[in-house]
Amino acid sequence: MKKILMLAAAVVFSTAAFAQGDKTTVRDDASGAKTTIEERDNGTVKVEARSGRTKAGQKAYNTKEDVKYAGKKTGSVVKKGANKTGRAVKKGAKAVKNKAEDVVD
Repeated sequence: MKKILMLAAAVVFSTAAFAQGDKTTVRDDASGAKTTIEERDNGTVKVEARSGRTKAGQKAYNTKEDVKYAGKKTGSVVKKGANKTGRAVKKGAKAVKNKAEDVVD
């Protein structure tokens, strides 16, 4: 029963996707502008154009990306330091335990 239901759902989704028509997207990487052209089954054409970022918008985007990169880099350094500290503490605790056993003996 599950397989039949899943198969029916797949057919419905593929039919819905097929009915959408052809969609073409053209993107200009230099400016960030994007144009989408959709040709529908009834013959109409829908064109949607979005302009790229302004200079201020590009600076804000670059700043966001720089902060993201710095955050990742800082996070990995902090994690590495925490791991080193954890290993040192574990090693020190083991040494103290061994010394304590020697004194008791």
